[in-house]
Amino acid sequence: MSDGAETAANDATELDPVRAAAPVRQLRVVVTAEDYEAALAFYRDALGLPQLAAFEGEGDARVAILDAGRATLEIANPAQVAMIDSVEVGRPVSPHIRIAFEVTDAKNMTRRLSAAGGQLIAAPRQTPWCSLNARLAGAAGLQLTLFEELGS
Repeated sequence: MSDGAETAANDATELDPVRAAAPVRQLRVVVTAEDYEAALAFYRDALGLPQLAAFEGEGDARVAILDAGRATLEIANPAQVAMIDSVEVGRPVSPHIRIAFEVTDAKNMTRRLSAAGGQLIAAPRQTPWCSLNARLAGAAGLQLTLFEELGS
């Protein structure tokens, strides 16, 4: 982890006593991207995830660490996944792992990621839990949900 990212993680932990007691300090999802530059352009440039660090090694080995905000690991059984697919898309489409990003404007971000090469699976639609959710096939083979909390 870069010094800046580690400092930010330490500062956040010191401010939150629950995080300070938790044995896991960070969730990192590592994605193998055959087209590294296209994946960076999609997630860093189009989605707007700030780059915290980047490293290069022998044999063209490259990695970029992008800040995706607060991370959670959502564990869902097949019935829950089917229900979410029904609400967001209208049919079963979820792979084993789907990445969800909370965004401030789901409609505009869906247009932006579609223009950047994302393939629209389902346009933004309001969910029963008061969010506006869209589904896309993103770079590096990831299926994405973009969600905007609408409030109550």
